[in-house]
Amino acid sequence: MTTLLHIDASVRSERSLSRKLSQAFVDAWVAHDDNAQVIVRDIGRNPPPFITEDWIAAVFTPEAHMTTEKREALSVSDELIDELNRADVIVIGTPMYNYGMPAQLKSWFDNVIRIGKTFSFDLGRGDYPLEPIMTGKKLVILSSRGEFGFGPGGIRESMNHLDTHIRTCAHYLGVNQTHGISIDYQEFGDDRHQASIADAFDAVPRLVMQMLEKKPQLSPA
Repeated sequence: MTTLLHIDASVRSERSLSRKLSQAFVDAWVAHDDNAQVIVRDIGRNPPPFITEDWIAAVFTPEAHMTTEKREALSVSDELIDELNRADVIVIGTPMYNYGMPAQLKSWFDNVIRIGKTFSFDLGRGDYPLEPIMTGKKLVILSSRGEFGFGPGGIRESMNHLDTHIRTCAHYLGVNQTHGISIDYQEFGDDRHQASIADAFDAVPRLVMQMLEKKPQLSPA
C-alpha cells in the first residue's frame, strides 16, 4: 500500500493551476494503484500557524516537564508530523510567490522539521550535526510560475528559490527522491503559457508510471 500526502499551498481556489496539476497527479496515481491511500492537507485554505517563542520552548522541553499548555502549542505540529510519517510520497502543489515559497508552505515546513521528531542533532557528527530520522520518502513538486527560465541553465535559474528551498528542507523529512513538473509563463498568458500547461499535464501520467514502475515488488509470502 502506498500513502500519498497531498499538500496544496495556493491561496487561489478554482483559478489555481498548481491545484489542478497536483490533483491530476493524485488522480493518475490512484487510477493505477488500487491500494493507494491519500491524505489531503490544504494549507492554502487552512494554513498552519506560524511558530512562536512558546512553540520553540515547548519543542525543547523534556517530556517529563511538559505541561498542558506546551502540548497544546505543539498539537498542530504533532498532527502534521503524523501525516508526514505515514506518507510514502509527498505531493506538493504550489505556486511560486516572489521567487520562493508561499508563507503557508514555509509554515508547514517550520512545523514539521522538528528536533527529535523528523531530525536528530549530534555535535559528534562534526560540521553536519543534523540527520533525518525518517527515510525512503519520495517528493513531487507540482508548481506554477509567472515567468520562465527557472530550470538548470535557464535565464532565471539563480532566482528559483522555490524548488531549491523545498528540496533542501525535504532532505530533513527523509526524502531521497525528488521529481518536479512546472507550468511557466503564467503572467504572459500567451501561446507559450498554453503550451506549458499542455506539456505539464501531459507529463503527469508519464511521471506517475515512471514512479510506479520503480516501486519495489513485494516478495511472495
